[in-house]
Amino acid sequence: MSGSKRVNISGVFSSQTQVSVGTGTTTRKAIQKTYWFAEENERGEIYIQPLNRNYVPAGTKQHMGRDEFLDNYTPEPEFYNSTVYPKMKELNTSVQRGEAHRTKSEAYSAEYEFNHALNFDEQNVRANFGLGLTYLERGNVTKADDIFKRLVNIEATFKPEHKHLFNDFGISLRKNGMIDQALEYYHKAEELTENDENLYMNIARAYFEKGDFKQCYSYLKKSLALNPEMEEAGLFWLYLKDNGYILSDAEDIPGFNPPERKKRKHAIPVEDFEIDF
Repeated sequence: MSGSKRVNISGVFSSQTQVSVGTGTTTRKAIQKTYWFAEENERGEIYIQPLNRNYVPAGTKQHMGRDEFLDNYTPEPEFYNSTVYPKMKELNTSVQRGEAHRTKSEAYSAEYEFNHALNFDEQNVRANFGLGLTYLERGNVTKADDIFKRLVNIEATFKPEHKHLFNDFGISLRKNGMIDQALEYYHKAEELTENDENLYMNIARAYFEKGDFKQCYSYLKKSLALNPEMEEAGLFWLYLKDNGYILSDAEDIPGFNPPERKKRKHAIPVEDFEIDF
């Protein structure tokens, strides 16, 4: 209809590939069908993600133009409605229940729900974050370390929509004495995100805990260079200077004016020098 708004593509589609089956004289050609979950953004870019053996979208996303997609992929609405959508709904419901239980400090119920979600997709970022945080809150460092190793290798962990979650996880790693893991985690985030004063601030805080004051100073300086008015970083800077950890002039950072010293070193718990974002 003229003037109607185009509907963005979203749902399950299939692609077909010709493959060889058998060997020698028994070799024959067969058609292999692969299922994908596809979503189109407002810029007309279509992202496709393969379905795993549990029929939920999992793994690396690929993007392509609309014309290329429409030429090579076939819609599968019945399969989506009967199989894929119910599985996706169950996975997301389990994650939401797990997050609700964790908020209420119901650790065992949270663990059950997050593990149930991971049965559908072992790389689900929210479920892994939730389970990792649950283990850390219970003081189960060994299991938390297993989750950490999984998360640090999932690139989607560090996407903007997960920023708050990966920050919570990094802080919890540090608070549980897993300083090296927290730093590895934050540095992976540093590789995958643009300059971020909050991330630099938290890296500085982790290096402080490690006793590496040179790196602490370096990252705190990066944070203040990006945002000279960041109060937490400014107070942290004063704390380091007042307690002899750094001797450099604050004026080395263009635009930075240290906060009023009415908040003296004895009134500033070093634990406060970390920031959610």
